[in-house]
Amino acid sequence: MKTGFISFFILIMLSLNLTVEAKAPLAVNYQKSVKDLQNAFKGETTASAKYAAYAEKADKEGYPKIALLFRAASKAESIHAGNHKAVLEKMAAEVPVVNPEFEVKTTKENLGDAISGESYEIATMYPDFIKDASAESANLAMISFNYAYQVEKKHKALYEKALNALNGNNVDSLSDLYMVCTTCGNTYEGEAPARCGISMTPKERFVRIKL
Repeated sequence: MKTGFISFFILIMLSLNLTVEAKAPLAVNYQKSVKDLQNAFKGETTASAKYAAYAEKADKEGYPKIALLFRAASKAESIHAGNHKAVLEKMAAEVPVVNPEFEVKTTKENLGDAISGESYEIATMYPDFIKDASAESANLAMISFNYAYQVEKKHKALYEKALNALNGNNVDSLSDLYMVCTTCGNTYEGEAPARCGISMTPKERFVRIKL
């Protein structure tokens, strides 16, 4: 009886040990990628909330088409945050709690801030994160980072176009429809193609954001 109990106890301990060993490499092997994912999740979560607030400000200032752009970008950033979160969970890593902090100014200033933020992500943040993920062979992290990187390039161009329109008193020329891919956040002015140019997601799965 005693021998049987000891054998059972050993089996339980071995099972627990194997479980720990199976999960540990995720945190150990992907240390940089996990940290990058956590930072990216914080950044994208904050950006989503910030752009939603910028949209409200643009509406109050009488720029509904700029507000629409901010809402489309807010949706895209929430998709990026969701992708980063999903990879962190797959790695059995901690998902940070985020309390977004930002300041809402005039729509012109908000557009300038958005351009600055997107420029940093394109030039520095995501290229560095992609390098880290590649070095650690963190394939899911690479996919998530690359999705965001490709989309932020489009957002920067859309914000620059909106700022130019605002400065030229030509805001009415901006689009009254944006379509956002639910897989990668890819953002199109007007109707999207049959499939996303980044993730190949069918158009039917896009979110329509329209005046």
